[in-house]
Amino acid sequence: MWQRATRDVKRLAARPETPPPIAPRPRTTRAAATPPAPIHEAARPPAPLDSFAGIDRANAERLKRGKHAIEARLDLHGMTQAEAHRALAAFIRASHAAGKRCVLVITGRGRADGGMLKAAVPRWLHEPEFRAYLLAIAAAQPRDGGGGALYVMLRRTRAG
Repeated sequence: MWQRATRDVKRLAARPETPPPIAPRPRTTRAAATPPAPIHEAARPPAPLDSFAGIDRANAERLKRGKHAIEARLDLHGMTQAEAHRALAAFIRASHAAGKRCVLVITGRGRADGGMLKAAVPRWLHEPEFRAYLLAIAAAQPRDGGGGALYVMLRRTRAG
């Protein structure tokens, strides 16, 4: 019965054993003052919202639960991406220079499809320009803006 079922089966053509090498893409650089170009959300995966690489577990939990005192707030409502990026950069630098530790960045929730700033700000905060100032990022508690805001824990200012 098996021979009857397989009598008109033909062997597949041989495939090459190694795939052809893929040429590396050239690296592009962007000036630090230039805000990133808007990117369609499907083109790049979103940055992880909660990031606690710089702090211990107890401080990470305190940040997530909104137990740290918020020392400064930035509201990005109504701004374009370019305006918001410039405002965020200036706010983070100024807050760090002033020795502030926990700040709140309000992006807004956006419309039904989610907001552009809500998706862009976590991505921006993971860029090298900002990572030098940050210890941790977490979604805000409902009393502080919930899904439309982020707690940002800043590094200590170094004396000297």
